[in-house]
Amino acid sequence: MGLIDDLRAIQADMTEWRRDIHKHPETAFEEERTADKVAGLLESFGMEVHRGLAKTGVVGSLKAGTGNRAIGLRADMDALDLTELNSFDHKSVNDGKMHACGHDGHTAMLLGAACHLSRNRDFDGTVHFIFQPAEENLAGGRVMVDEGLFERFPVEAVYGMHNWPGMEVGTFAVREGPMMASADFFELTLKGRGGHGAYPHMSRDPVLAAAHIITAWQSIVARNVDPMKAAVISATEIKSGFTGNVIPETAYIQGTTRTFDPKVQDLVEERMRAIATSMAEGFGMEADFVYQRRYCPTINSPEETGHAVAAARALVGEENVNDNVTPHMGAEDFGWMLQARPGCYIFTGNGTGGEGGCEVHNPNYDFNDSALPVGAAYWVQLVQMQLPQQA
Repeated sequence: MGLIDDLRAIQADMTEWRRDIHKHPETAFEEERTADKVAGLLESFGMEVHRGLAKTGVVGSLKAGTGNRAIGLRADMDALDLTELNSFDHKSVNDGKMHACGHDGHTAMLLGAACHLSRNRDFDGTVHFIFQPAEENLAGGRVMVDEGLFERFPVEAVYGMHNWPGMEVGTFAVREGPMMASADFFELTLKGRGGHGAYPHMSRDPVLAAAHIITAWQSIVARNVDPMKAAVISATEIKSGFTGNVIPETAYIQGTTRTFDPKVQDLVEERMRAIATSMAEGFGMEADFVYQRRYCPTINSPEETGHAVAAARALVGEENVNDNVTPHMGAEDFGWMLQARPGCYIFTGNGTGGEGGCEVHNPNYDFNDSALPVGAAYWVQLVQMQLPQQA
């Protein structure tokens, strides 16, 4: 635990940074204050700082030795549109916005690693510290990649990390291959012909058609997807009608799908579209189906997963690292970075029970500050092992 003890020396600083960011949450592509704070701290560490990718993204670059190898470390900065119910001093002062997923902690941990490495340049090569906006809902990671992140900051691998409530502080969990699912979103608008509820034969009822289509979509998972693979199709919103005795003109359905396999992702989209359009035609109405691929699956590459496991075990011991964690159906836009470069996404414990045990995306959540030196030390350990000093 020597490296973790070293990072505890700046735990008070990381806690201050984290709580300040928590108190002033900013959502997708609006992280102006957060980006200013991050950039200012990186500059104070003596780093070369770059801004502007994905509007509010920040990249700090640190070089040591003479090596030409480089890796990227990524943290997300954005908050959620959620009203906080906590009462501590660092609760949100921005109404309707809250750091309910721990991105404040992720940012503080990566800043802590940057601070330590800038003072102790015991590696050979370049580390790019990537602070990403808009992880929640708008896939800022994809925007950074599309705007040339890895062309401007070439790396051989990129690594990400997320806190996980329910895991003890000082533990890690990861797996090779699919780690988190895709997150696609769909909308279907059905246009029929309205009429009196007493005379349905004179109408084309979009509500009836919507019910049949939603049910039929579930057959895709039951009868089209390989049983050894996974998929979820969830229709989460239906809007139609105005009163009890009128058959409406239109019906609207929206929802989300999740998979771990890009081929299954293709299959789900194709079959949903075919079912929606053909069944709508059978019911005598028009269908407008929109399918948006917002988050690809987060798939860890084998070699880089091995590096992440080795760094975590060197830090906390083999018994505290689960290298075969069950994949999660939640999504993470770090998957877009992993499509562009090999890398690994790992979970670190946020605590069990009281402090740190509250689930993310909950108005009572708060990042556990005792996890800050653990996460920062993991980043330092990974850099030291991936970019070792030359003898």
